[in-house]
Amino acid sequence: MKGGINMKLWIDDVRQPPSNDWHWVKSVHEARINICQMTRPNGTHNISIIDIDHDAGNYAWNGGDYIELLKWMEVQQINDIPIHIHSMNPVGVQNMRTIIQHNKWKEV
Repeated sequence: MKGGINMKLWIDDVRQPPSNDWHWVKSVHEARINICQMTRPNGTHNISIIDIDHDAGNYAWNGGDYIELLKWMEVQQINDIPIHIHSMNPVGVQNMRTIIQHNKWKEV
């Protein structure tokens, strides 16, 4: 896992991260594992940002489209990680943004 502390998590099935200091995952399941592994004993996370797509393409079999990660974070009450959406799907972006705003998460 890159970046151990304050990891930057890039979630996309096709597009590569903008630089090598991002940890790239391609499925919702993979992202959940990384978030769980980066949980501190006090319940906060060593993740400085999640940069997320909407459509998981060929990786949807492993947890669904990436909006499912936000739904999971909502259930788990994970609210300390800033989120940036880089999806080209306008409906998907709005649906993700609705979850972010409803939970008063920080969107960057």
